[in-house]
Amino acid sequence: MNEAILAVVILLPILGGALIPLLPFRNRTQMMVYTEGLVLVNSALALAMLFQQPQGNFVLFRFTSNLTLSFHLDGMGTVFAAIVSVLWPLCVLYAFEYMEHEKHEKIFFMFYVITFGVTLGIALAEDVVTMYCFYEMLTLVTLPLIMHTLTREAVLASRTYLYYSLGGAAFAFIGVIFILIYGTTPNFTPGGVLDLAAVGDRTNILLLIYVLCFMGFSVKAAMWPFSSWLPQAGVAPTPVTALLHAVAVVKAGAFAVMRVTYYSFGPDFLRGTWAQHVVMALAIFTIVYGCSRAVKETHIKRRLAWSTVSNLSYILFGAAIMTPLGLVGALCHMVAHAVMKICSFLCAGAVICKTGREYVHQLDGFGRKMPKVFAAFTVAGLALMGVPGLCGFVSKWQLVRAAVDSGDPLAYAGVAALMISALLTAIYMLTIVVRAFFPRKDFDYDTIRDVKDPGWKMLLPFAIFVVAIAVIGLHSGPLVRGLETIAAQLP
Repeated sequence: MNEAILAVVILLPILGGALIPLLPFRNRTQMMVYTEGLVLVNSALALAMLFQQPQGNFVLFRFTSNLTLSFHLDGMGTVFAAIVSVLWPLCVLYAFEYMEHEKHEKIFFMFYVITFGVTLGIALAEDVVTMYCFYEMLTLVTLPLIMHTLTREAVLASRTYLYYSLGGAAFAFIGVIFILIYGTTPNFTPGGVLDLAAVGDRTNILLLIYVLCFMGFSVKAAMWPFSSWLPQAGVAPTPVTALLHAVAVVKAGAFAVMRVTYYSFGPDFLRGTWAQHVVMALAIFTIVYGCSRAVKETHIKRRLAWSTVSNLSYILFGAAIMTPLGLVGALCHMVAHAVMKICSFLCAGAVICKTGREYVHQLDGFGRKMPKVFAAFTVAGLALMGVPGLCGFVSKWQLVRAAVDSGDPLAYAGVAALMISALLTAIYMLTIVVRAFFPRKDFDYDTIRDVKDPGWKMLLPFAIFVVAIAVIGLHSGPLVRGLETIAAQLP
C-alpha cells in the first residue's frame, strides 16, 4: 500500500471535519449522514492500512534536514490506531442521539471529527517531534469540546485542563529536546536512540530529564499529582468524556510515555535506576489513590473518572517495569481499558441524557427500567474488577506476570496495588449495580415510571462493546501473541 495513506487517514477527518459548519445541510439528517459517513470511510481506510502495513514513511512537512512531520506504521502505532479507528464511529453514532437537544451541534461535531485525525497523528508519528506536535494539537482541539456547554463549570474545567496540559507539555518538551541532542535519531527505534558515548557522565541528568518527560506526558494520563483535571472534565457531554477517558486524550498520554520509554530513552538505559523507581512508585500510588477517590465519589461520571485515573496508571505501571513483558501488559490493558471504560461511560451518559439523574443514590430501581443499559454497565463493571472470562482479567494477568518476572521488589508492591484496586473497584462499581437492580424493599417504582432504555443509536454501541469485552476475555490468544510480537522487537 502506498505510504501516502498514512497522511490521508490523518488529514481526511481534519479537513472533512472542518467543513461541517460550512456545508449547507438542509436538515440534521444530512449532517448526521455526512459525519458518520466521513468517520466510517476514514476508519475503513485506517483499518485497511493496518492490515496492509505500508513499510515506508511519509514526510508531510520538513522543518530542517533532520526534523520533519513524518508518519510511519509500526507495531505500537498499529495498536493505538486500531483502538481509535474501531471506537470512533460507534461514539459518533452514540453522539447523534445524545446531542439531539444540545446547541451548536455543527461546532461540536467539527471538533469531534477533527480530534479523530489528530489522535491518529499521534498513533502514526514516526518520530518524537511529530508525536509532540500532534500531542499539542490534541489539547487545542479537545478544549472546545470540554467547554461546549459554556456553563461556568465547563469554562472552569476547560481552564484547568488547559493549564495542566500546557504545563505537562512544557516538561515533555524538555525531554524531546534532550532526545534530539543525545539521540542518534529523532525516529522511534525499539530499544531507544540515546548515544551513550555522547551522554558520558551526564547519566543522572538524563535520568532526571526522563522523569520530567514521563511526568509531563503523564499529565494527560492523569497520574497523581496531575489527576484532578480529569474528573472536572466530566462536565463535558458524555460522548466527549467517553473519548477523553477511554480513547483519545488519556490514551495519548499513556502511549507517549510508552514511546519515550521503550523507543527513545530505552529500557536498558533506565532499568534498575532511581528514575525507574520514581516513576513506578508514582504509578503504583495512583492506582490505589484513584480507586480510593472513586469509592468516595457520589457523582456517577466523576466516579468513573477517578476509576480512569487508577486504570491509566495500570498502563503506566506496565511501562515502568521496562521489560518486554511489561510492554505487553501495558498495551494489553490499553486495549482492554478502552473497551471497558467507554462502555461504562456511555451507559452512564445514557442514564444522564434520558433521565437527568447524575448521582449514585438516584439510580435505585433503574436496572428494571433500563435493563439493557444496566446489563451492559454490569458487564463493564465486572470486567474492570478483573473477573475471569472478561477482558479486564486478561490485561491484569499480563501485568502481574510482567511484575513477577521482573524480580523487582517495587514491582511486587505494584501487584499488591492491583489486588487492592480490584477490591475497591468491586465496591464502587457493584454499589451502582446493586442499587439499580435491588433497591430497598419499600421503593416506589412509580417515581421512575417514565425511565426507559434509550434508542438504537445508543444501544448498538453498548451491544458491540459487551461482545468485545467477552470475546477478548475468552479468546485473548491472538491479541496477546500480537502484542508479544511487538515487544519481541525490543533488543
